[in-house]
Amino acid sequence: MTPILRKATLLMICLALLGVPVMAVAKESQGNGQQQECIKPKEVKLQGDMRKLWVDLVLWTRSYLVSALAGLEDKDKVLARLLKNQTDIGNAIKPYYGEEAGNKLGKLLTEHIVIAGKIIDAAKNGDQASVAKLNKDWYRNADDIAKFLSSANPNWTEKELKDLLYKHLELLTGNLQARLKKDWAADIETFDKGEDHIISLADVLTAGIIKQFPNQF
Repeated sequence: MTPILRKATLLMICLALLGVPVMAVAKESQGNGQQQECIKPKEVKLQGDMRKLWVDLVLWTRSYLVSALAGLEDKDKVLARLLKNQTDIGNAIKPYYGEEAGNKLGKLLTEHIVIAGKIIDAAKNGDQASVAKLNKDWYRNADDIAKFLSSANPNWTEKELKDLLYKHLELLTGNLQARLKKDWAADIETFDKGEDHIISLADVLTAGIIKQFPNQF
């Protein structure tokens, strides 16, 4: 049995004994030659909760994009659900960072969605000057989110978060451009990449929280 397979087997045995699903990334103990630790159920739950919240962000953003560009009647309802998701993400960090910090994150993410909606409208109307201006606001908002989160947790570097958020914006822009061109294959491919990427972002946040607050797990 190879070392990688041996590690994977040990991890699955640990998780099976705990009765929890397998996490995407195994947590290894410190030091050389030590076996992997069992991942705690609270850690698994946090990862699952964070992934769902951030996947919901890209799912409802896509749904709003489709509705807004097509002028569907559900546009306002979808937007309301999308905005609720930003509040939900903010609420998710309150057990660790408090009410004020959770509200702050929710506000920053709400701004992210409001700007995205304006970009969609401007792009639909062919107003490229407004799209360019709004894009600057969008990336400035990403900088604000990265700065805020990195100030709350030393395990989240501002650069890493900026890179993750910039990639998220890049993929959302790809979705918008693909749908405007009616390039459905590119739209689907870009969305799939965006979903995978947002899971990576969620996992970075999860790992940082677990590392900062080990006693809560």
